[in-house]
This record gives sequence, C-alpha cells and structure tokens, in this order.
Amino acid sequence: MKYDFKLAEKSLDTQFDRVNEIRDFNQRKVLNAFFDNKVAPEHFYTVSGYGHDDLGREVLDKTFAQVFRAEKALVRIHFASGTHTLACALFGNLRAGDKLISVAGAPYDTMQEVIGTAGDEETKRASLIGNGVLYDEVPLLNGSDIDFEALEKMVDKSTTMVLIQRSKGYSTRKSLTIETIEKICKTVKSKNPDCICFVDNCYGEFVDTREPLEVGADLMAGSLIKNPGGGIVEAGGYIAGKELYVERSANRLTAPGVGSEGGAMFNQHRLIFQGLFMAPSIVSEAVKGAILAAKVFEDIGFDTYPKHDEKRTDIIQNIIFGNPDHLEQFCRTIQGLSPVNGYVTPIPENIPGYEDKVIMAGGTFIEGSTIELSADGPMRAPYVAYLQGGLNYAHVKICLEDMVAKL
Repeated sequence: MKYDFKLAEKSLDTQFDRVNEIRDFNQRKVLNAFFDNKVAPEHFYTVSGYGHDDLGREVLDKTFAQVFRAEKALVRIHFASGTHTLACALFGNLRAGDKLISVAGAPYDTMQEVIGTAGDEETKRASLIGNGVLYDEVPLLNGSDIDFEALEKMVDKSTTMVLIQRSKGYSTRKSLTIETIEKICKTVKSKNPDCICFVDNCYGEFVDTREPLEVGADLMAGSLIKNPGGGIVEAGGYIAGKELYVERSANRLTAPGVGSEGGAMFNQHRLIFQGLFMAPSIVSEAVKGAILAAKVFEDIGFDTYPKHDEKRTDIIQNIIFGNPDHLEQFCRTIQGLSPVNGYVTPIPENIPGYEDKVIMAGGTFIEGSTIELSADGPMRAPYVAYLQGGLNYAHVKICLEDMVAKL
C-alpha cells in the first residue's frame, strides 16, 4: 500500500499551527532587537588586524544579547565548533579545585574529551580534569529522565558549575524542555545560589518562545552553523549570559586582557545579522520536517523520539532502527537527495571525538551545518538515526517520500 503523505500532513495541522505561533513570536522578538539596536549598513563592515573598535561587532553582540535576554553576548566566527564554544565557557569559568557536575548523565562524546572522561593520554592531559577541575555527573533516572532527588543531594557549596545539556546528543534520553531546565536551575540554586547554571543550547534556539537565560540559567552557548545562523552563517558560535561569565569565556577564546575587545571578523557581520534574522523561520521549517518524519516512521512501524505529537525542545528527531543496515540505508538516502555531494555514498568511519564509528549524511552548503538537512548516528545498538535540520520543509518531505518507497 502506498503511504498517504497528504493524509499524514492533514493530521498534523494542530502541531504545525503551534510551530507557526512560536515562529511568529520569535521573529518579532528578533526584529525588535534589530530595531532597538539600530542595525544599519555600517554595521556590516569590519576592521582588520587586531579587530579593535569594531562597531559592527559591538552591535552584533548587543543584538544577540537582547534576543537571548542576556547581560552580554559574545558572537564570534573564531569558535571552530559548538564543542569549542562550550569549551571556552567551561575553561573560562573553571579553575583547579573547582567542581563541575553534569546534571543529565554523561554529556555527548566530544564533550567527554573536553571534560577528561574519554580520549587518549594527551587529550586527557589538556582536559578540564587534566587541569585540576573536579567532575561528577548525575546518572539518569531509568536511563532517560533527570533524577532531581539525586541532583539535590549532589549539589552543595563546593559545586562551582552545573552543565545542562539541552539536546540529547548520541543518546536515547529525552531532550530537556525549557520547563525542565527551569526546574533544574531552581533545584541547583536552592542548594547553592552561587553555582553557575550553564546550558549547552545547541539545537534548541527558537524552538520554544523562551530561552534558558529566561528561566534561571546564568550562561549558555551554541553554534552559528546550527539554529541561530539561519543556514547561511559560515562558521562560529555564541556565548550569552551574565557579563562576568561571558567575559571570562572571552578571555579563554582570545587572551586575558584582550577578552571580547579583539578579533577581526573578516567581513562576516552581514551574514551573521542576516542569519539571525532568518533563524526563527528556518528553525520552524526544520521542526515541521522533524514532526512529519516522526509521524511517517511511526506509521510504518518504527520507534521514534520525540513522538509526532510531543512537545519539541530541539530540532533533532530520533528514529530507532534496531539494526545497522537500516541506519546505513537511511543515511545514504538522505545523502543521495542532498543538494551538495548527492552522488557520494556515506560509510561508517572513525571521527575524532567519538568512540564508535559514525555514519554521517551531510550534503550541506556549509560543512558540518546541522540546521541544513542531515542525519548521522553511531554504529552501536540500538542503531539510532539522528535526523536534524532542513532549510525548507519541502526538502525534508521529498527525502521522506523516497525513504518510505525504499523501505
């Protein structure tokens, strides 16, 4: 029997209406930030050399800060990846003897090397633990949920920072909703008001009407080749939150005494401004695509998370295949329908920062961009595909139509 996509889409009207409401709210919020900070053509041009007295960079930081309700934001193309952005925030705010706790079990693979719980000898030497930072983590309850009772017992006056990873990473746990992040922050602050609540906000920007800083977080970070870059920003990341913590992070990115005052931006301002302006709409397209994917794969007999009618907190859709062949076929179908490198066949391979081989489909205009349609997954049981992104809903639908035909 041929799968009826029109019927599936019709059943999703309620979910799509909610996504549109969130999009419209966030678009107005972004637009107001552009108005209030008087963004103008002169802010699209950058200085060279040391990057001192860059008016455009200053306005860019202020615009991001307003959008995310932060005291200060640091928006830079110099961040090599989301992991680099997070590492700057961690190393900038933690010193030997300080204690870091991950509240949602082990963080994703690349962050384990930053912390020092994975990696070779030299990697561990350069890690937080290698530099004297103490580390612990709160195991997940039933392998999925935040254990608030254990969190309350673990946080005390010696806890300097908690790491709150919003998205699930390569796991099958639930991504954290804004409401859950709020509850985590309240729990932590009740035990230690001085503890820094730091949110890894990757994949979560503009999926809801509130961001982590609005519900009690002190600091958050993300990548510009994910949600807030709107699919056109070529590199970089952002850190936002309390001014002290952001400036400490800037000192790690550049150097003490330079902080946020240096770093030439190489005429990337316009793209970053424009990407931020486009982001709420682009994110809504990706979320709609994820909802349709969940609906389709549930209908044809696969397990998914989140379910098509569940609340969304990030752009990632899990599809649990249970065998490696299906995972590989899924990724190859995505790659084969990508606008870039559609002729390439992805194969599982070893990737720095990951313990298992990973298969990745990413025929994207910007290398590694995960706001563009992409899929990947580690070659380990239960063989989960992590589908994310989609610059337009129509592209996601086309891929799903071909996948269903093959399955």
